[in-house]
Amino acid sequence: MPCSSTACRMRPDLKKLLAKGESETLEYKRSTGELREAMQTLCAFANRAGGKVVIGVKPDGKPVGQQVSDQTLHEIAVARERFEPPIDFELGRVEVAPGLAVLVLTVGGISDSVPFTYEGRPYERVHNTTRKMSQDRYEELLLSRAHSRRRWENQPADELTLKDIDRDEVFRIVGITQSIGRLGGPVGRSLPDVLDRLGLQKGGRPLRAAVVLFGKTFLPDYPQCELRMARFRGTDKTEFLDQRQLHGPAFKLLDEAELFCQRHFPLPAKIVPGQMRRVEKPLIPPDAMREILVNALIHRDYTIAGGAVSLAIFDDRVEIWSAGGFPKGITADSLSQRHLSVQRNPLIADIFHRAGLIEKWGRGTNRVIAMCREAGMTAPKFEEITGAAVVTFRVNVLGSGAPSSQVTPQVTPQVTPQVTPQVVALLEAAAASASASDLQRVVGLKDRVHFLESYLQPLLESGWLARTIPEKPTSRLQRYKTTEAGLQVSKSSGSSGRGRSR
Repeated sequence: MPCSSTACRMRPDLKKLLAKGESETLEYKRSTGELREAMQTLCAFANRAGGKVVIGVKPDGKPVGQQVSDQTLHEIAVARERFEPPIDFELGRVEVAPGLAVLVLTVGGISDSVPFTYEGRPYERVHNTTRKMSQDRYEELLLSRAHSRRRWENQPADELTLKDIDRDEVFRIVGITQSIGRLGGPVGRSLPDVLDRLGLQKGGRPLRAAVVLFGKTFLPDYPQCELRMARFRGTDKTEFLDQRQLHGPAFKLLDEAELFCQRHFPLPAKIVPGQMRRVEKPLIPPDAMREILVNALIHRDYTIAGGAVSLAIFDDRVEIWSAGGFPKGITADSLSQRHLSVQRNPLIADIFHRAGLIEKWGRGTNRVIAMCREAGMTAPKFEEITGAAVVTFRVNVLGSGAPSSQVTPQVTPQVTPQVTPQVVALLEAAAASASASDLQRVVGLKDRVHFLESYLQPLLESGWLARTIPEKPTSRLQRYKTTEAGLQVSKSSGSSGRGRSR
C-alpha cells in the first residue's frame, strides 16, 4: 500500500469528528467488508466538496475498529486503482484498542479533474446518501472539465508576441494592484516575468487573456475585444444621436464606457430645503454602472469572434449587452438572490479582482441592486436574450416627472458641436491629416485635457473628424483627418458664417 509516513501517522481528533454525524462530507463504514461502498462514497465526495470515509465505526458513530493487516492495505491499494481519473486520497489510522484501528480516508474538494468515476461509474453525494450520478449530470461535468482545462482565455495567443502587449498598460495595472495590497512582493521591470507572475504567459508566449487585458493589436485576429456604444433618440433604435465602436484592452474599454456615460447622462439637481445650494445626483449610481460594465467585460464569451460588449442609452433606459449569455450555472433569477461566483474567464477576472474592481464572492449584482434602491431607483432587470446577457437600468434620462422647482435636468449634451471659428480652423487644418498636438496649437489651447474634451472628442463623436489609425486609438503615430461631413461643415460656414452655431 503506497501510504506515506505522514498519512499513516495522522491522528485526527476522532471523537470530535464522529460527533458531527454522517453528512454530505462524512460517512461511516463498519469494516473494509464494505470497502466497495466506501470507495463509491469517496468518489462522490471527490465530485463535490471533498470529505472523509471512516472505516471501523458503527452507524451510531461508535468507533469499534478492525484489524488492519497487510492484506487490508493491499485491498485498499487495489481499490485505489479503480478510480478514473486517479484520486489522490489520504489514508490515516487511529488506534482505538489493542490490535484494532479506525481507518480515515480523506479526499479533497472539486478540482479540474471532476468528474471522477469508480469502476467506470460516477457517483454523487445528496445529503448523507451516496448515489449513482445521472448521465446528463455526468456529461455536463465532463464538458465543464474540458472547458476548465482548455478555455479560450488560457490558450497561447499564437498570432501575437510580447511586442503586441502594451507594457505601459501592464505596469499601470500592476501599480494599482500593488497600491491596494493585492500583489505583494517585488515585481521588477521584466514584462515576461510580470506576465508569468500574473499567470498570463505560457511557454514564453502571452495567453489570449493577456491580449484581452493588455493587447495593442486586435484586428484581424481579436475582433471580439470590442465595445459598441450608442445614444439613441427616444426609446427605440430608429435614430442615433451618437455612436462609437472601439477595439482595445479591457481596462481602457471600461474607461471609454464610463466617459461615454458621463457625456450622455444628465445630472438632475435638486434644491436642498433650508440651504442655498443645489445637490447633483447621478442618473445611475456610478459604482453600480461600473460593476455591470466590468461584469460584461470579464464574463462574456470571447469564443464568439463577432461578439462585443454593447452600451445602449435611450430616453427611458440604459442597456448593457454581453455576448454569450450568463455563465453556466447562473440564471437571471439567481442574480438577485444569493448565488455562487461562477467565472467564465477566471484569469481575466483575477486581474480585475487584483485591481480592486470586483470581489470573488458572487455579491456584485446584489450590491448593484442595493445601490439602486438606496438611490431611489428600480432594481435593474437581468435577462438572457438571443444568447446574450442583458442588464437594463430603467431611468428618466430627460428628467421629466418631477416639479421644475425641485429638479433642474441637464439634458444630454448636443452631439453636433458649435461651429466656432476655432472648430472651422481645426477642420481646415486636418483636411490633409494632422496630429493632436498640431490641432491643439491651431485652436490656441495650452490645456491638453481641455482641448481633448472640448474639441477633439466631440468632433470625433460627431463624425466630422476621424482617426487615421482607428484600430489603435492610442498609437503614437495617430493622426486625425477631416471627414467628408466635416469638409461640408467647413465649406458651408465660409468666412462670413464662422462663429454661428448650428
